[in-house]
Amino acid sequence: MASLVAYDDSDSEAETEAAGSVNATSQMTDTRDVVKPRGQDFAPGGLDVTEGGALATKPGSCEDPAGHRLPLARLWRSDPGSCPSRRLQWPRTEPEVTFPTNEPPCPSLWASHTPAGHVPLAAAHVKQVKPSWGTAGSPELSFCAQTKCDTSGTNGSSLQRRRREDCVIPYTPKRLRQLQAVGAETGKSNEAEARGPCARRAPAPLCVASRVSEFIQPYLDSPYKETKIPRSVLFHLRGHRGPVNGVQWCPVPSQSHMLLSASMDKTFRVWNAVDSGGCLQTYCPHSEAVRAARWSPCGQRILSGGFDFALHLTDLETGTQLFSGQSDFRITTLKFHPKDHSLFVCGGFSSEIKAWDIRTGKVVRSYKATIQQTLDILFLQEGSEFLSSTDVSSRDSADRTIIAWDFRSSAKISNQIFHERYTCPSLTLHPREPVFLAQTNGNYLALFSAVWPYRMSRRRRYEGHKVEGYSVGCECSPDGDLLVTGSADGRALLYSFRTASRARILPGHAQACVGTTFHPVLPSVLATCSWEGDVKIWH
Repeated sequence: MASLVAYDDSDSEAETEAAGSVNATSQMTDTRDVVKPRGQDFAPGGLDVTEGGALATKPGSCEDPAGHRLPLARLWRSDPGSCPSRRLQWPRTEPEVTFPTNEPPCPSLWASHTPAGHVPLAAAHVKQVKPSWGTAGSPELSFCAQTKCDTSGTNGSSLQRRRREDCVIPYTPKRLRQLQAVGAETGKSNEAEARGPCARRAPAPLCVASRVSEFIQPYLDSPYKETKIPRSVLFHLRGHRGPVNGVQWCPVPSQSHMLLSASMDKTFRVWNAVDSGGCLQTYCPHSEAVRAARWSPCGQRILSGGFDFALHLTDLETGTQLFSGQSDFRITTLKFHPKDHSLFVCGGFSSEIKAWDIRTGKVVRSYKATIQQTLDILFLQEGSEFLSSTDVSSRDSADRTIIAWDFRSSAKISNQIFHERYTCPSLTLHPREPVFLAQTNGNYLALFSAVWPYRMSRRRRYEGHKVEGYSVGCECSPDGDLLVTGSADGRALLYSFRTASRARILPGHAQACVGTTFHPVLPSVLATCSWEGDVKIWH
C-alpha cells in the first residue's frame, strides 16, 4: 500500500503520484525498508559516520547511497483527527523522534489531546535532537536532526529555511496571547518593584535616642523665642520617586532633628533634616500610595495609612508593625487623639470616619455623614470634639463642608460652619488662641472660632496663594505670629497672623508645594514638600 508523503504546497499535482516515485524538486521516496549495516560509510553527498558513531550530514543532502531520500519524521503517532493536516501523517512503523527529557516541549494548542511523544514541528528546527535507533540496528536520521558542523553551510541553511516554511505552526488563540502578554508585564512590574528603594526588605535598626543634635541642645532649656522668617535653603532632600503628600517634625523636642515624609511612591521616610540632611531610614509597609503618616506622641512609632486600605503602626527602631488594620476605604487623613494616645481617627474615600483602638485593633466608634470624602481632621477642646473637612458634590454642599463632631457620642455638633461653596483641603489650629484656619479652594485661608458656634471671621482673610484642587497644607508658627501655606505654583507664602499681610514669598519648588511645617524648637527652620517629590529645609 502506498503511504502518504510530504509535498510542497506549490506542487499540488504531484499528490496523486505513486509513493515509490521520486520528484527532484519537492518529493521524497519512502525508504524505510533499506537497511545499512552499522558502521558502513555512505557515499559522498550522503551521510557520514564519524569515529564516535555519530551521524554527520553533508549540507544540502538528505539521500542515502541508493539515491533515495530519507523519510520525514511523523508528527502524530495516533489519533489522526488531532492533526491539523492529514497529509503530514506517516505510517505507524516509522521510528519516533525522541527529545531530551530535561527540556520540556513547547506549549501547544493541542496539548490536551496530543500523544505523549508529540512535539511541534517548529520545535524540532530549533532544538538539537538525537536520532532514534530502530530495532534492526540501522541508523535512520530525521530531516530536522543536524549537527553543529553543518549549520555553517549555505545549502544547509537554505534547506532549513525551506523546511521551516513547510512546517505547520499551531495557532495560539488571542485570549492566550493576551494572558501571556499580561504575565510578561506583571513580571516586569515585579522586577521594577524589587529594584525600588526598599524592595520589600525589613529596614535596618534605627537608633532614635542616641544623642541630641548640637543645634537643638541650646534651645531645650529655654522657652520658644520669636519666630524668624527663613530666607535660604539649608538642605534639599531628594529620594522619593513620587509626590510627597506631607511632612512632619518629630514631636519630641530632643529628637526633633528627625523629619517624616509620606509619599505616593508607597513609602515614608525619616530624615535627619537638621544636622546632615540625609535619609535615616525608608519604610515600605504599604502596597499602594501612602497618603497620610503621623508621628506618635512618644516619637518612637509612626502611624500610616494609604490607598491600599491598610493602617500600620510601625516601630521606628525595628521596622516591625506593632498594629495593622484593614479599613473598608482608602485612607486620606488620620490623627492621634491628643489625650488618649492609643486612639486615633481616620477618614478617606467614604461617608464614614472611624476611630480605632490600637490595643484591641478594632473600630470603637463610627461617625457617619452624607458626604463622599473626608479631606482632613482636626481635634479641638483637648480631644472632646473634632472637626472634619469634607468634599461633597450636592446643592447644599456648603452646609456640610466642615462638620463638628462630639468624639464620645459620635453626634454632630454643627454642620453650619462654612457657608461658602468651596471645599477645604486642610485645617490647622492656632497654638495660643481659640481659633482655627481652613485652607479653601477659593485661594484664601479662612479664620474661624474654635468654640461653638464656630463663627467665621469676615474681617481677616489670607489671600495671594493658589490651591487649584491640590491638598495644600497650612500651619501656624509655634509662637502664633506667622502663618505659612503652600501654593499650587510651587511657592511657599508666609503671612503675619495679626495683619494678614504677606511677610515673605519663598519660590521653593517647580511643582505644587503641598506641605509646610515649622520646626517645634528651632525658631527659624521651616520644611516644605512638593508634588515633584522633593523636600526643602529653609533657614
